[in-house]
Amino acid sequence: MSDHTLISIVDDDESAREAVAGLVRSLGFVAAEFESAADFLKSDYLSRTACLIADVRMPGMTGPELQNYLTASGTPIPTVLITAYLDEAAHARALKAGVQCYLAKPLKPDELLACIRSAIGDGNGRLE
Repeated sequence: MSDHTLISIVDDDESAREAVAGLVRSLGFVAAEFESAADFLKSDYLSRTACLIADVRMPGMTGPELQNYLTASGTPIPTVLITAYLDEAAHARALKAGVQCYLAKPLKPDELLACIRSAIGDGNGRLE
C-alpha cells in the first residue's frame, strides 16, 4: 500500500462522497472526489487513478456505465461499485462485467481496504 496511490471517488451525494473519501484517506491512500462520471472523465486524474470507487445510482452516467465505458475505451480502471440499494441481479451483472467489488453502504473499512488492495494488486482475489 502506498500513500501516493490515487483512489478516485465518483458519487453524486456530497456527504456520501466526502465520507468515502475520508475513509480512503484514513486507510492511507490519496483520494480525489468527483460529483459525476462526466467530471471524472474530463479530469486530469483519469490516467493516474489506481482504483475507482463509483456509486451505482447516479444521474447521467451510472457507476456500472462508467466502468463499462472505461473498459470499452481501452482505459480500464479497477472499479469498486458502492450502493445503498442492494440488488442481487445488478450485483451479479457487475461482477460478470469485471467490477472488482460491489459493496453496500455504509462501507465497512476492512471490506473497502480488501477491495482496494485487490484492485491495485496488493491482495488476493476479488470480494463479492
